Parts: sequence; structure tokens; C-alpha cells
Amino acid sequence: MRKFRFLGMVILLVFTLALVACGGDEEPATEVPAPPAESGLPDLEGREVTIAIENQYLPFNYISMATGEPAGWDYDAWEAICELLNCKPVFVEAGWEGMIQAVADGQYDAAADGITITDERAEIVDFSDGYISIEQRMLVRFDEDRFESIEEVQNNDEIVIGTQTGTTNFETAKAFFGEDRIQTYDTFPFAVQALVSGDVDVVVIDETAGQGYTGVNADELKLVGESMSSDNLGFIYPKGSDLVDAVNQALAELKANGTMQALGEKYFTDAFAVTYDDIEEITYDEETSAAPDGLPDLEGREVTIAIENQYLPFNYISMVTGEPAGWDYDAWEAICELLNCVPVFVEAGWEGMIQAVADGQYDAAADGITITEERAEIVDFSDGYISIEQRMLVRFDEDRFDSIEEVQDNDELVIGTQTGTTNFETAKAFFGEDRIQTYDTFPFAVQALVSG
Repeated sequence: MRKFRFLGMVILLVFTLALVACGGDEEPATEVPAPPAESGLPDLEGREVTIAIENQYLPFNYISMATGEPAGWDYDAWEAICELLNCKPVFVEAGWEGMIQAVADGQYDAAADGITITDERAEIVDFSDGYISIEQRMLVRFDEDRFESIEEVQNNDEIVIGTQTGTTNFETAKAFFGEDRIQTYDTFPFAVQALVSGDVDVVVIDETAGQGYTGVNADELKLVGESMSSDNLGFIYPKGSDLVDAVNQALAELKANGTMQALGEKYFTDAFAVTYDDIEEITYDEETSAAPDGLPDLEGREVTIAIENQYLPFNYISMVTGEPAGWDYDAWEAICELLNCVPVFVEAGWEGMIQAVADGQYDAAADGITITEERAEIVDFSDGYISIEQRMLVRFDEDRFDSIEEVQDNDELVIGTQTGTTNFETAKAFFGEDRIQTYDTFPFAVQALVSG
């Protein structure tokens, strides 16, 4: 399988709150055998090996919500490889789009990102031996009952197909269903989120990745239908790299000593679901049926609350459960426990949300909304529930600037933020509108920052 994205530079103005993607905090899966001197394998003498990795391709690589650290099959596999070869893996987060070319140009020693071995790609990079054979399958919602086969999807033009742009999965989807029926996404997490929320009906995905998603969403997702394509995945290197033979020998040893099987059992079975995410849920007193003394009693009334599901950590879709989650949900559940009401959350886009509340389409909205005089002319605000600062979010290795003034003085720096927000107004006031790139949601803005 796999894909293409973008590279460049952005600064993002957001709340000073930690933005963390979904994932797990697994420990290394297995012990590895003796070092090269004793095993007869090549000895890389402690050499650093830079490995491009996306952190967006569950369960091969992702960011753990529990620890905020990268994790996944690729990390464990390369740690085991370097144990055998006496090298040090240096993982560098990189967007999929451009990754293969960047390796071909020598920017990285290797890339690990579930990369399908193809003749076209082999013209510019060297591949390792295939380390896993995967099938491309259809991932659907668990309650899907309109179809079970490829033919049934082909014969129903109303079924919408989702996948990641620039991947062999996209090419497979196009071959089976035609390009007009395909909705593409920059990453598979966005495609799977679209599936869960009903924006698409099928996601064409590698079976191993699909097993990762179904493992942590057992009640939400399932794989259906026969294999659509069979492919081998491999690591890639610049042409002529001396790592090709060394890593191939290490992969053979890891297969022989059972490490590869152990990694498969860890990441491609139900065991992955157990360790994927250990964020604790807040629970409420289910016995409370009426408002406590002294507080208003809303007598079980339903309160419709507009919410975006795109503003981590206030609201988002949990990749673990496929269900909405976040501060806003917990807060409103607690409020309604006190007031004897039923919160009814309705997903709504940020743009137009405030006007929709003003027009009476919703009883309330919860989306990290800054209290401003202009907004207060058309809606009523609650008391402020949190005080926030607006800050600059940048990539971890950013070393060109540390202050607002340095950004103001460098016209080459590009600023990103979400359209229609006070963050946009702040960015405009400090840096001027011409330097700002706006996005419909903050996840897209943050993704643009990460990918450059």
C-alpha cells in the first residue's frame, strides 16, 4: 500500500494545550539475540540510521495517546534490527507525500511506512526483502448489511469509497470501482473517521492496517469481502545503499528466531486492542435522576448541543472507540447530571455554528468558543469556564526563531490557523493576512505543520 503528502514550513497559533494523536504505549515485544560479533551478522559499529516514518499508519506507526510518544510495528522492528546489526535507529517524522523521493534523494537512510514493493518505485529506490505479505480489503462499519462482496459494491453506485490519496489502495479502488466514486483523504485516520461518521461507506485499506483498526474498534468496524490485491511490504533505501543486504540478513534472522511472529501477534491480533489506549474514562453517578437541592431541575429535558468533533482535546472522534469524546462531552454530561437534563450532541461545522445557535437551530454550542463582544451581540455566553492563552505551535526541531518578533521580521515564515477563529484574528494582527494559510479545522492545520 501507501501514499503521498506535502513538505514545507508553517507556524500554528493555537491554545496552549497539548495536541496528541491516538495510539498506544506498548512495551517492546521480544528479546533479540546476540550482537553481530557473536551472530555472524554485519556489524554497523554503532552507526546512526535515519528512518523516515509517518506516524499516521496504524498499527505500523502512530502517536500514543497515552504517552504522546511514537509507537508501532515499524519502531519495534527497527529497534530489533539495530540490536542485531549494532546500529542506532533515528526516527524522523515525515509526510507520506514526497517520502519515497526524499529517500531516493538521500535525505534519509531508509523509510518505514508500510510501503508496497512496486516496479515503479524500485526505479528510484532500493527495497528490502518483503517483510510482510498483505491483502487489500474493504473496511466497513460493523452494522453494514447492504453488501458483503466486491461485486455488490460495484453494482451499487450509491456506495461511496474512501481511501488515502497517492496509495496503491487508491489505485486498487479506482480499478474496481472507478475514480468518480472515490473520496480521498490525506491520511488513513481521516479516511477511517469518515467511515465511522458515515461520510463514506467503504475504506479500501491494507488488511494488516484494517486489523489494527478493527482490533481497537471491535464494535464499530469490520473487514468484508475477498482480497482485492496481494502485495509485499518492504523498507526503502537510496539506490546502492549498503543497508539493503545488512537489513535483509537481520530480517531473515528475526523471522528465524520468532521475533517477526511475536510482532505480528502483538500488532495484528486482539492483543493490540488491550494495550492500544489506556486513557481512563470519567464515569458519572447513574443513580442521579433529578437535580440536587438548590439547582434548577430541567425535568429530563433534551438539550441539543452543537459540537465540531475536530478540536482536540475539547472534542474529537476517538480512534479507539470510533465515538465522540473530549472535555466538552464530559463537561456537559456532568452539567446534565446536576440539572436533570439529557445532552444531545449534534456534529456541526465550526463555520456557521455561532449563527446557527443564534437562529435557534441548537440549544447551545460547545467548541472552545472565545467570549467576544461581537459574538455576544447575537448569542448569550455562559460564564467563562477556562482561561486560555494563544501561543505559537511549531515543529520540535524548529531553530530559526523563538519569539513573536523573530517571526514578524522573517517574511518567509508561513503562519497557519483555523478560519473564522479568534486565532485567525490574532495571527492577522501580529503577522498580516497575506502570510496566513487557513484551514477548515485545526487537525488539518496541525497536519500541515507536521508535514511542513
